[in-house]
Amino acid sequence: MTPEHVPMWISLIGNFGFPIAITVYLFIRFERKIDKLEAVIMELSEVIKSLNYKKGG
Repeated sequence: MTPEHVPMWISLIGNFGFPIAITVYLFIRFERKIDKLEAVIMELSEVIKSLNYKKGG
């Protein structure tokens, strides 16, 4: 990279750096929420299985 390209890179980072940072932040937050949701669904599945077992047996 030559000194002539520095303003171009600063402009690119300024224009696209913030949206990329926000996107990464949201993906990380959503991933955590999806992991928690998956755990709750698995727990609910176990509760439903145990209720069906008690009902049937």
